[in-house]
Amino acid sequence: MASLATRPAPAPDGTTAATTGLLTARTADAYQDLLGQVTRDVAERLRTVRAPSVGPDRRHLERLVEGVDLDGPGVGDAAALDEADSLYAAHAVWFHHPSYLAHLNCPVVLPAVAAEAMLAAINTSVDTYDQSLVATLMEQRLVRWTAERIGFAAGDGVFTSGGTQSNLQALYLARSRAERTAGEERAALLPRLRVLATEAAHFSVTRSARLLGLGEDAVLPVPADADGRMDVAALRQALASVDTAGELPMAIVATAGTTDRGLIDPLPEIAGAARDHHAWLHVDAAYGGGLLLSRTRRHLLDGIEHADSVTVDYHKTCFQPVSSSALIVRESADLAATAHHADYLNPAAEAAAEDAEPNQVDKSLQTTRRFDALKLWTTLRSLGPDALGDMVDACCDLAVEVRELLTEDPDLHVLGTTDLSTVIFRFRPEGLDDARTDALQPLIRRILFHSGRAMVARTTIDGTPWLKLTLLNPGATLTDVAAVLDLVRATGRGLLAGGRLAAAEETR
Repeated sequence: MASLATRPAPAPDGTTAATTGLLTARTADAYQDLLGQVTRDVAERLRTVRAPSVGPDRRHLERLVEGVDLDGPGVGDAAALDEADSLYAAHAVWFHHPSYLAHLNCPVVLPAVAAEAMLAAINTSVDTYDQSLVATLMEQRLVRWTAERIGFAAGDGVFTSGGTQSNLQALYLARSRAERTAGEERAALLPRLRVLATEAAHFSVTRSARLLGLGEDAVLPVPADADGRMDVAALRQALASVDTAGELPMAIVATAGTTDRGLIDPLPEIAGAARDHHAWLHVDAAYGGGLLLSRTRRHLLDGIEHADSVTVDYHKTCFQPVSSSALIVRESADLAATAHHADYLNPAAEAAAEDAEPNQVDKSLQTTRRFDALKLWTTLRSLGPDALGDMVDACCDLAVEVRELLTEDPDLHVLGTTDLSTVIFRFRPEGLDDARTDALQPLIRRILFHSGRAMVARTTIDGTPWLKLTLLNPGATLTDVAAVLDLVRATGRGLLAGGRLAAAEETR
């Protein structure tokens, strides 16, 4: 190791090889200039993009990525960010474009983007109070605010990376309660635990059950009604069967906004069934949580106040940058199951003190955790909750208009109903049989995707392929969506006229 006398002298600005690139007091001016470059570049792309993506094929992108020498000498900040702009930004998917209608991705609000830059630069970790100070208090205030919106008088919770993590932690807490209530050894209890949800529940429910050591058959599918919401009578029958078999209903997962159809399960009735069978009720409102702010549709979440836990994704219907999610629980004591103490982080002795520091690692599955709550905090202070609720309503209103448009279209057929902002439909001109119609849908989606001109999603419901619009852009209009539907129709007719459908069927 070089002695102090032989180490390289600092440059005139005080930097050395060991500190080059660090954000410090000495590099504050460079930081300001660099962020100016980035914001100018992104702003120019926002002004000039004409489609959701440029639509190059994957092989082209692979060549671009593999052509970068990650082991070579540094090229400097400005050059590196120029490269990021030409490699990443130039080939990104732009969710703000009105022809992006595919997944649960939203355009983001300006104050949240600015707050993202602030929290990234300061780099707070909100796992312990001594790393975060006021950031911990701000997050806790937002958790209480969300709990109050849900109807939890003394609720608690924690921000998470997304709905998948929130759902996992909710089922972990449900398992912990089941273990405490049963008073059995875990090895004997786990094979008997059951989770009840519809097949429309998010896939993270099944994945979480596996991660928690439950049996392969632990998640019991509850039939849905004709519209696609959980059938409460079927739920009660399933619960009775669980009781008869000597099994335990660890949790019921109700969905407030199914991924495909945007449906909300009947929460009051499900809550009654959960209460009768002493089952933990988790409401996955990752999609529908934005209705908590709606002045016209909040009633669709009536009954959510009876849940034991709720997932809310602010990065879906509160227009926040990824990631911004939370798990909210009705009883703060339930979070104790997550706590684990380490002497170097959150010693148990200090946690038991009368004026203990509020270390949020005690109730989080994560240790190091970004201060993502700052984005929502800044948004609420800038816009106010009513404005966000109006944006959610605008998306739902647009879905109503699109559905009305599709009901009058001879080529495009709409499926069922929605409570939120998804529209399920498919291209089926008169005279086209089921098999050819089924084959057309994924081809239409793929052609539009590769063109970059528009993006729609696809799904399969009851064995039938459909196309899907997920409307999460409050700035999109019916004219914008109609233009995408015209592309769907033209693509479908082009496939039929050009014989490409037959060729695709032969290669399947």
